[in-house]
Amino acid sequence: MKVVLLSFAHLHMGSYAKQLNAHPDVEIVGIYNEDDSFGQKMADQYRTGFFKTLDEALAVPSDAVVVCSANADHKPMVVAAAQAGKHVMCEKPIATTIADAQAMIDACVANRVKLMTAFPCRFIPAVERGKRLIEEGRLGKILAIRATNHGSMPGGWFAEKEKAGGGAVMDHTVHVADLIRWMLGLEIVKVYAEVDNLYYPELNIDDVGQLNMTLSDGSFVTLDTSWSRRRPFPFWGDVTLEFVGERGVLEIDSFAQKIDVYSAVNKSVSWDYWGSDMDKALVADFIRMVTKEEPAFISGEDGLKALEVAVAAYRSGETGEVVNLPLEN
Repeated sequence: MKVVLLSFAHLHMGSYAKQLNAHPDVEIVGIYNEDDSFGQKMADQYRTGFFKTLDEALAVPSDAVVVCSANADHKPMVVAAAQAGKHVMCEKPIATTIADAQAMIDACVANRVKLMTAFPCRFIPAVERGKRLIEEGRLGKILAIRATNHGSMPGGWFAEKEKAGGGAVMDHTVHVADLIRWMLGLEIVKVYAEVDNLYYPELNIDDVGQLNMTLSDGSFVTLDTSWSRRRPFPFWGDVTLEFVGERGVLEIDSFAQKIDVYSAVNKSVSWDYWGSDMDKALVADFIRMVTKEEPAFISGEDGLKALEVAVAAYRSGETGEVVNLPLEN
């Protein structure tokens, strides 16, 4: 399998590139990056070619691309890749608008290529086991869910609304929305949200959000999605889920596979994460999707549905009203 890497703007590309490079059946045949200097550095690191334009990168014989540009740039890259006949894995959120996400899906369908949304949290062992327990009926009917996705403020274009499409709510809602849809097989049908800027007043973008959602079976979800992990915190963030069922409660702490390190040298506390590698599993599934006649496990439609929840949260935050899903485009 030959793959081209399109943009290192998003931090996750470094991990994806590492996993692809380590796979014996994959060859990274080229890199395109908006910053020429960093792009050339990555090309040297992975011993491949660097291309100064997107067209040059897509002209190279390859099977697939990975897109990790700024969120607003996903659409033009994915559409161009589809038109060039390349299968695609696109970083989350799939786009910044519903219209762009749909255009990406349509382009891939029209050109008979597969589109995968990068939601690695599906591959966390605790999440996978939690899904099995729910499907086995161990909790009975799920009545309510409490979720968090706290994180650090990434900086750079993440704090530019035009590039990112939004702040913490855009950045962190989509992971949890996807997990809930996948684990329960239900749709989110109502969203009420409080969205604000409290941690970084110097930035004109949301850094906190509290979402209240209703699922298609009438159960409800609360989600704290924020950039509340400031510099002194030992780890970048979390993804937690607490399912309250008729027969019991299930708590999932996705990144609890860690050691607390108290350093006298650095005068700090850190988490030394030793757990399973969700990105490795995500990339392995991407390779499966490209090399076999099988559909994407995490489709473009999954990416659109998760994005829709974030867009609804912003609309609710602006109007102070409940927003019904699906949204009209």
